[in-house]
Amino acid sequence: MKLERALSIGDLRRMARRRLPKILFELIESGVEDEYGLEDNRAAFRAYRLMPRYLTGIAARDQTADLFGRRYASPFGIGPTGFAGLLRRDADLHLARAAAAADIPFVLSGASVAPVEAVMRVAPDHAWAHIYPAKDAAITARIVDRLATAGVRHLVLTVDNPVYPKRERDTRNGFVLPLRLRLPILLEALTHPAWIAEYLSGGGMPMMESWRAYAPDGAGPGAVAAFFRSQSPSIQTWATLAALRRVWPGRLIVKGIQHPDDARLAFETGADGIIVSNHGGKSFDPLPSPVETLPAIRAAVGKEAVVMLDSGVRRGWEMLVAKALGADFVWVGRATLYGVVAAGRAGADRAIAMLRSEIDTSLAMVGRARFAEVDPDLLLRTRR
Repeated sequence: MKLERALSIGDLRRMARRRLPKILFELIESGVEDEYGLEDNRAAFRAYRLMPRYLTGIAARDQTADLFGRRYASPFGIGPTGFAGLLRRDADLHLARAAAAADIPFVLSGASVAPVEAVMRVAPDHAWAHIYPAKDAAITARIVDRLATAGVRHLVLTVDNPVYPKRERDTRNGFVLPLRLRLPILLEALTHPAWIAEYLSGGGMPMMESWRAYAPDGAGPGAVAAFFRSQSPSIQTWATLAALRRVWPGRLIVKGIQHPDDARLAFETGADGIIVSNHGGKSFDPLPSPVETLPAIRAAVGKEAVVMLDSGVRRGWEMLVAKALGADFVWVGRATLYGVVAAGRAGADRAIAMLRSEIDTSLAMVGRARFAEVDPDLLLRTRR
């Protein structure tokens, strides 16, 4: 399929699947254990219908969204996706450039291939950074200082992976860090010549520049990846968050919150915002969908607190559901990752454009001229 013929995120997903070896495409797709969480994230949106109001003034529609004192062109951003540069060379930079061009934020993963300095050069006003604290507190301090020095103003701390998840599909497929292309994996990969050519021309396993500086001197790509895995995930506490708040000069966002009491504690400990998330179904299978936990969190922290949502978003209308349930902003991960894997920067642009068009159409169809006007009256819950 040619990129211009792709009509949906699902089309981009199919294009990405054709390009990637099975072991890497399923790295995107996989969840944990029995993978109920993946389906729950999608089904949670489908439990709602949108109640339209007609004969309203919708000729001019506005999907801008205010976040931390700044107005973005759309109510969503590109969330952190680790090892994107393994799936497509320069994927992090492509995503950052696409976000900047669309005037939406991009969060660089704490497990990125691209270094933060390079990302800040191409998207200085739109790039945020995400952190996986290391088991070694001294490394965490160095990471925080590096991000601040690079000019990052928004730091996203993930708290929902205290230990390594049981990712059974990845284990069955033989995915490990560093990547080892054993014969069966290599033979299947050879049926995806574009990816193989790019991988081999780039020298094989890409370097995790986000962690290179902290690994032993002279460590190659495989050793750096192994070092990252030895340091992350790490167990954090509220004291960890408080310590980070004391040293981080910019906005601090906590990602992975699900319980209303934790939401309150996050703000009391100094967070500027939270992202209600279950790690896209990649953390722990019995966790609820953020769509289900969002309303209670909003009620617990009040209407002025910055509450965002990720996990499972594939359509523009789903962002209206999230807004009606209490989200100020929405993050997508797999949706834009499919685009960049399928066609690089052009694919990332295409994914963003699709979502923006769907938001615009959705606003018109439900009789709302502005995304900011979306409220709970829009929702009809049809399933539980």
